[in-house]
Amino acid sequence: MDTTRTPQPRYLARPEGRLAYTDAGSGPLVVAVPGMGDLRSTYDDVVPALVAAGHRVVVADLRGHGDSDTTFRTHGDVATGTDLVALVEHLDAGPAVLMGSSMGGSAAVWAAAERPELVRGLVLLAPHLRETASPAQQRLNRALYRTLFARPWGAAAWARLYTSMFAKGRKGARHMEHVARIRRSMSDAAHLRSFRDLAFSLDHSVIEPLVEKVQAPSLVVVGELDPDYKDAGAELARMGGALSSETLLVPGVGHYPQHQAPEVVTPAVLDLLAGLPAARGTGADERGARA
Repeated sequence: MDTTRTPQPRYLARPEGRLAYTDAGSGPLVVAVPGMGDLRSTYDDVVPALVAAGHRVVVADLRGHGDSDTTFRTHGDVATGTDLVALVEHLDAGPAVLMGSSMGGSAAVWAAAERPELVRGLVLLAPHLRETASPAQQRLNRALYRTLFARPWGAAAWARLYTSMFAKGRKGARHMEHVARIRRSMSDAAHLRSFRDLAFSLDHSVIEPLVEKVQAPSLVVVGELDPDYKDAGAELARMGGALSSETLLVPGVGHYPQHQAPEVVTPAVLDLLAGLPAARGTGADERGARA
């Protein structure tokens, strides 16, 4: 199988627009989603190894991001969680392992808590499982987003922040290509508006009470330089304890360990997948049943 060819996007109709996703490989289902302001290419260095190991890997763009429609009016952890549930149901190959980056990880936790029969495992990459900003800080953040992510400078501002603030430390081999792709996408007014709307909508307080409901085995991965945590190691230990999960602290990287250090993250993901109970409905027959 040629695992280097990028599959063409497919689309899932949702009430407010279409979600774009790619579908590669065959076997037990893994569904991945990026975080705010990111694209599904954040997983480009992880997907081939998962496919080669015998997994079907579906990667979706967030609402209003990448190849997904910009007609969505609702955004955030819960909205993305419902999209993950809808995608797993649409593929009819679950239960799935959900892999989410940043707020995509928060959404995966929501899906696992609300629809446990659809989720057999979780890979959470720099997730937000509680809201750490005070109401005053949230109001200040939204005011900053309104100015920083406006046209005509918004796309360039996010590309700089992505590299200098969030992707601290060593960079992956595809970093410049990936950031250029993000900047091109955000140069479109509708995509930039959707990104800004998502930033305004984020409030992770809805996730914290759901964590104790999660039953699926999980892996939490955090970069030691991640600026979203005051103390990355301490926050990782807290999240690992709350979920009774495996944990991995990746040295020398920031908020995107799957993109910055795929050679560290991918083996840990494969170890989790290998340890899960067998999933139903895998194999060649599953490929033929796709929409």
